[in-house]
Amino acid sequence: MLRIVLAQINTTVGDLEGNYQKIIDYILRGRQVSVDVIVFPEIAVTGYPPEDLLLKKYFVADNIKILKKIIVQTTNITAIVGFVDRNKKGELFNAAAVMDNKKLIGVYHKEALPNYGVFDEKRYFLAGENNPIFVLDHMKMGVSICEDIWTPHGPCEAQAKAGVQILINISASPYHFEKWKEREKILRQWVKKHKVFVCYSNLVGGQDELVFDGSSMILNPQGKIVARGLQFEEDLVIADIDVRPARGTKRLRGLQVLSIPKIVHQESRLPIRGKVVPHLQPIEEMFKALVLGTRDYVIKNGFKKVAVGLSGGIDSSLVAVIAKEAIGKENVVGITMPSQFSSSETQSDAKQLAKNLGIRCVEVPIKAIFDSYVQALKNDFAGLPFNITEENLQARIRGDILMAFSNKFGWLVLTTGNKSEIAVGYCTLYGDMSGGFAVIKDVPKTTIYAMAEFVNKKFGNVIPESVLKRAPTAELKENQKDQDTLPPYEVLDPILQAYVEEHRSLFDIAKKTKDMKTIQDVVKMVDRSEYKRRQAPPGVKITPRAFGKDWRLPITNKYKGY
Repeated sequence: MLRIVLAQINTTVGDLEGNYQKIIDYILRGRQVSVDVIVFPEIAVTGYPPEDLLLKKYFVADNIKILKKIIVQTTNITAIVGFVDRNKKGELFNAAAVMDNKKLIGVYHKEALPNYGVFDEKRYFLAGENNPIFVLDHMKMGVSICEDIWTPHGPCEAQAKAGVQILINISASPYHFEKWKEREKILRQWVKKHKVFVCYSNLVGGQDELVFDGSSMILNPQGKIVARGLQFEEDLVIADIDVRPARGTKRLRGLQVLSIPKIVHQESRLPIRGKVVPHLQPIEEMFKALVLGTRDYVIKNGFKKVAVGLSGGIDSSLVAVIAKEAIGKENVVGITMPSQFSSSETQSDAKQLAKNLGIRCVEVPIKAIFDSYVQALKNDFAGLPFNITEENLQARIRGDILMAFSNKFGWLVLTTGNKSEIAVGYCTLYGDMSGGFAVIKDVPKTTIYAMAEFVNKKFGNVIPESVLKRAPTAELKENQKDQDTLPPYEVLDPILQAYVEEHRSLFDIAKKTKDMKTIQDVVKMVDRSEYKRRQAPPGVKITPRAFGKDWRLPITNKYKGY
């Protein structure tokens, strides 16, 4: 019987000492329940992804010093910890250290280096060629890292053919909606094929635009999940697994066998059955991802408070709710900035929302500022009609006011644009795009409404009902509605999903949506708005393809797919 714990921790990139303290704390907690093996996520020492910090030789050296400090803390326990290794040539490897009783037993180097989507590992690492098997108390154990187990005929399969009974996979698998389904499908297929236990330890926490959702799990050889961790929270996932002793240590070419001494526990151990935490419902899952991503971005970057421009619309209302859940109502300030085009209804709703959430609300009217701009420009603009120029002036005035509060008080400004708007450029550069973190930049408008309804059910109608029922409007001119410029969101969002997330052609999209002109108009708006998106702040990724690391469309681009 082997007791394994998966330490699902929230690391911070570059905080080597903080990550060290967290790893040691979890080793101590594991020792308290007489754990045999404790498993940490991918590159836990540096935090994931360290990106170009890896180009600093002293950073890599410091991470190795931290690993050596961890080794001496492994009395009577086997610990598997992700770190960055380097060879004598200075070449780097994404690595897993296997240490036991104050000794480094061996190191595994990741072989399958992902280089798609948000991943860029071939920029930094060499693929590993060593593939050790560790023998722990006569049981064969293989170690792998994230993508290794997703790769057919890869290192994990070689370990299975060499007779491992337990496969440890340390991971930093970023979240997108229901990503857990993909992971569980892959892992179930793998264990059923190879008839081994799989212990999958995944990272949790927010890092810039990425969120890691945890959901670490242990599967038995029949493909049943015997233990699973929380989503979006740190957790210890623990289970006793019954493994028959190996019948020998026959090698497969390229594999070496390393022995780990048997762990002797002085006290008797009561058996522990793994707890399988149920998955969240879909909308709550996305909401929790947004809360965690926002909380970690704010806290890990040293901010205490945030500012949200409250328009009385659904987007800013949802962002305010997320901010309050992330860092507490006392740390959120709503700022309303009414103009001559702001209705009494939207202003009333903005103030009511702030009251419902218990957040401070500041009002700064912008009409006088706007009038001064118009006066200053009247000679050059004489005879020209009111148009998008004057509309954007209002948005930019509001952006300046929000940034003034940020500069004066050190608050982080949370922008309130959603994915539908950012996709088609229905946003103002240096206006409503001004800020430090774009909470809902990867949330389509139709999902915004569904999430607002979830919020009201969960927290008791904190978003006024009129906000959900009112037609979306920027209120930058008389009687303005989003639908004056854009297709209805229930039409727009499926087109955007097909074009942005699924890479589908216009003609392919038109098989379901028959209105080719609307599809062409939407695609044109997406393609010509790249210059805006490049200047937008980062935000939480929740879809399979988000604007940011996932999306690298050229700004200067003459290709037309329509």
